[in-house]
Amino acid sequence: MKPTVHDIARSAGVSLATVDRVLNGRPGVRRITQEKVEEAIAVLGYVRDVAAANLAKGRTYAFTFVLPENDNSFMIGLREEVEQAVGRSGAERTRIRVVDVPPFDGQALSTMLDGVLADRPDGVAFVAVESSDVQAAVARLREAGIAVVTLVSDLPGSQRHHFAGIDNHAAGRTAANLLGRFLSGRDGRVAMVAGSMLVRDHRERLEGFLSVLSEDFPRLAILPVIEARDDPAIAEELVTGLFRRYPDVIGLYSLGAGNRGILKAVRSLPEARRPVIIAHELTRSTRAALADGVVDAVLNQDAGHEVRSAIRVLKAKADGLPVIAAQERIRIDIFLKDNLP
Repeated sequence: MKPTVHDIARSAGVSLATVDRVLNGRPGVRRITQEKVEEAIAVLGYVRDVAAANLAKGRTYAFTFVLPENDNSFMIGLREEVEQAVGRSGAERTRIRVVDVPPFDGQALSTMLDGVLADRPDGVAFVAVESSDVQAAVARLREAGIAVVTLVSDLPGSQRHHFAGIDNHAAGRTAANLLGRFLSGRDGRVAMVAGSMLVRDHRERLEGFLSVLSEDFPRLAILPVIEARDDPAIAEELVTGLFRRYPDVIGLYSLGAGNRGILKAVRSLPEARRPVIIAHELTRSTRAALADGVVDAVLNQDAGHEVRSAIRVLKAKADGLPVIAAQERIRIDIFLKDNLP
């Protein structure tokens, strides 16, 4: 049976109020009395349940989510998941604020994080852009005792506490294996469309994809990656121009967003010229394209799981508690037209 605060009070010969003051670091306790309580805690092996204590005190956790403001289906879905978490705030004892930032802009993101720092929330979750300014802003948050979680795209080497997202290198390798197998030994060119190489998730997917394609499917010619900034209109224009320049493109990996534009460009092609396509995120447009055979496979990450994971981790870090790694692992789902949920 676990020792309780009553056991500590009896062992130290003090009142429950005194034990509470020592546990919470409040003044008004003589040094000799504090030492008695601390000795009783050590002898009894008492471990404080911080989460239960916070629940008893009715603590509310203030969290800020910094999200890129752009028109792509995945980020819109991610924002909706955060808004659903806002709706659960009463039951989950959270107070969540959402702030917008321009996409792929490290300077704007670091400025926004510094603005968040001034509000002193318990924790911050944000979609990272890799830059020295953002790294420095994270360090300032940590120095202020604020928990930090990167969401969807990571910032390794920074002082963030945790990354809530998939293994993007593994996702890229998986995409390459799927594409190579679907092409079944055919010769031709493979195109890649990213949002930006400034974000770690897109860069890691690209690295994983290229490593498998070059090692296991060397007969495929790889075109330089296109950066469409996750913008459907830009993606449509660039991919239309790509098909015009390279009529022998037989495979396309969409490793970011902007799939609505890519699919519009692909659907304008004669059916015989349409490439094998591997895309990311099961959205309305990719689901429809899977169902009608325009897209061959979709790699998906559960945005809801990522948001819930970020909140759990921020709570744990705010309380000084460990993170349960297995609970926070975000899996990569693979969808074909035959297993659509």
